[in-house]
Formats: sequence, C-alpha cells, structure tokens
Amino acid sequence: MTSLLTQKIDSPCAWRGEDLVKDPEQAWIYHLSPDTLAVLDRAMVQVRDRGLKAPNFIREDFLIPELDKEIQNLANELENGRGFLLLRGLPAELYGEEEMAIIYYGLGLHMGTPVTQNPRADLLGVVTAIGNSKEKTTRVYETNAYLPYHTDLSDVVGLLSIRKAKQGGLSSLVSAATVYNEILERNPHYLALLYRPLYFAHLGNDLPVPSPIFSYHEDKLSCRYLRAYIELGHEQSNVKLCQVEVQALDLIDAIIHDPAIRLDMMLEPGDMQFANNYAVMHSRSNFEDHDDPDLKRRLLRLWLKMPNARVLAPEFPGRNGFHDNLRLAPCA
Repeated sequence: MTSLLTQKIDSPCAWRGEDLVKDPEQAWIYHLSPDTLAVLDRAMVQVRDRGLKAPNFIREDFLIPELDKEIQNLANELENGRGFLLLRGLPAELYGEEEMAIIYYGLGLHMGTPVTQNPRADLLGVVTAIGNSKEKTTRVYETNAYLPYHTDLSDVVGLLSIRKAKQGGLSSLVSAATVYNEILERNPHYLALLYRPLYFAHLGNDLPVPSPIFSYHEDKLSCRYLRAYIELGHEQSNVKLCQVEVQALDLIDAIIHDPAIRLDMMLEPGDMQFANNYAVMHSRSNFEDHDDPDLKRRLLRLWLKMPNARVLAPEFPGRNGFHDNLRLAPCA
C-alpha cells in the first residue's frame, strides 16, 4: 500500500528549471560523443542496407554492444536521477528522416521495449500538426495548439526532433517531486486529497479509470496528471469534483506554470528527449508552422517500457501502451 509522504523530497529528481538553466555546465544536456555517433551510424547502415525501416526491426538487428554501459547509465538517470535526458549531437543535416528514425528506434530498443501509442498500435508515433483542433476526436499533439502538462501511458516517453516549427513549439518539463514539495510548503492539507483516486478519462479504456495523482511507494514518488482528462473523467462518471478538489488542481496548475519551476527548451533537429512519466510532466507551447508540408514541425515519438522501472503501488494503475492490461482499483 502507498503511504503519505510528509517530508520534502531531497534528491536529483526534485529539480527546479531556473537552477538547471543557470548551471554553467548544462549537465542536463547529454552530448553524444564522436565514438558513440560512429557506433550508432554503423548500426544504422547495417539496418538500412538490409532494406529495413523503423519500427520494422528488432533489437538484434541494431547491434551496438559498445554502448551497453552508456545506455545503462542513461536508463539509471531516467529512473534514479533527474528523470529526463536531452541527447544532443545527432547530425540531422547528414541524415534523411528514415535514417534518423532507425538510429532513434534502435537506441530505444536497447533502452527498453517500445509499446503501442494509440488504438492503431503504432510503435513509432509522428508528432506533427495534421489534425483539426475543432474536432473532439483530434489529439492535441496532432495540432499546433498549446499542449497542457501531462504524463503518458508508459514508463518513459521519447521525442526525436526532425524539424522545428516556423515559430514557437517549445518543449517544457516539470519535476513531479518539485511540484509535490511546493504543495507541501504552500498547502499541505491538499496532499491527502491528491492521494485519493480521481476519475481519469482516456487511460486507454472506454470508461474512466480511477487513479490518484500522487503515489508514494517503496521510497519513490510517482505522479499521473492531465487536468482535462480528470475533468472529463468525472463528467463521464457523473461525479462532480468538489470545491476543495478543484482548488487542489488549481494549485498544481499554478505551480507547474511557474517559470522558476518548469524547464523550457527548444528541441533542435537531431535532439532526442526522454522523460520518465512517473517523475516528470511534459508540455509544449503553441506554434506557428510553415505552409509548405515538407517544412512543417515534425517529431518522432517513442513510448518505452523500461527494465529498471519502479514498482508501483496496487492502487496506482500502471500501464505500458494502449494494449497493456490496466490494473484497476476501486474509486473511494
């Protein structure tokens, strides 16, 4: 069973954006070395020359044994460090999109297991503005609208930048532990509410799924959040959020939008960002895109099930992908 954490979290996962930006070494940016890039390039060529494309190959097709230790360190940073990584250095100007996708997907295969991102069972998602924002069935990532802070249905989410927008489209991350610490300092009486199940829509089920926002289990804090899905879940369940619950959600939103707490970054072509969905919430600002379809903002997305993922509390439903079985708990 989960327990209520009443002390501030003092660990690398409790970072503040303003501190990371001021860090002269920018230690949160992991620069791929020439040796690492050479290994990735060699593996990509072997896959490409066999006529294979991402995601239609397996781990054994993309051989990078020299990077085993490096990849273990990356996975450890995601689970036990800051909870996110920005890998920089892949020379986008030298590769076509298919070649970049092979490198990205191949690296993902060695970090974890790709899982499905939608009912179509896509393992490699395309993030670009192709949807009609006026249609309720359109997912926000398919538009150029602001994407609210949220977590996804996997241990880790990854993004590879292929092209930037004409203007805007900043990626933004916020530490769930820092949000928790701020609530503990400002209004600790809200925390007990946030450990109780709320109804979430769109957790891969037709009906809303009960889940708390915060869970503390085996010395790790986990978080699940997307306010619009909570509001929709309660509407669909015909269970109105009470005033104090709305106030608690308002406080979370105020904290995650604080420029001192969030970390904004522009994903340059070739950048790969990975984030632990239990430790980090992510968002994206709105953007203006190019008229030419060949110039539009474009990213590739991975959802990964990680071999070193934390153990989740029974009342905190875990899921990896749209076709994974969701553990349900009764909503009190």
